[in-house]
Amino acid sequence: MKKSVGYVESVYLGDSEADINKSSCQSLNAQLSGFVGDRHGFFEREAWEGDDKQPEGTVRRNERQWSAVSLEELAGMTKDMALAEPLQAGTLGANLCFSGIPHFSHLPKGTVLRFPSGAELMVEEYNPPCLDMGEKIASLHTTNQGQKIANGAFSSAAKYSRGLVGVIEVPGMIIPGDIVEVIPYKPPLWLGKF
Repeated sequence: MKKSVGYVESVYLGDSEADINKSSCQSLNAQLSGFVGDRHGFFEREAWEGDDKQPEGTVRRNERQWSAVSLEELAGMTKDMALAEPLQAGTLGANLCFSGIPHFSHLPKGTVLRFPSGAELMVEEYNPPCLDMGEKIASLHTTNQGQKIANGAFSSAAKYSRGLVGVIEVPGMIIPGDIVEVIPYKPPLWLGKF
């Protein structure tokens, strides 16, 4: 996979643990601990039941300092669920919405997203759809025909396009309109010698 470029469509922050939603903002201040003012902006987090390798409540490294989705994948989910209104990145709890990056959710661990300010984000993993998010979307949206959304509809539509999470490698500012350079992970040359 070669280097490519995409664009920052919008950016979001959320400071409430009670609300999954994140609000649109003018810029993101990326620091090594996370985005300033965001509820995920810490070096560590507690493990979740069933989703982590450690028992629930174990303090562990925070590999989820940021989350991102793509405009194209949001449009695909909206179409698959036949939603009357398009899904928004902030509704999914994302910090960033990109465009122009094909198969965004499939970028491998170790991929670097580099911004004009020098900020660099590194992909840690795919962000799978969760039941709580599905229930929230079902409560907020209806279909084109005005019907209620089934609780499992989001999980099905977002199965391979929910976005990514990762860590901040280099601090800097990120603003809508930024060009983002996508640098896929490439194993070191010496690795092939074994």
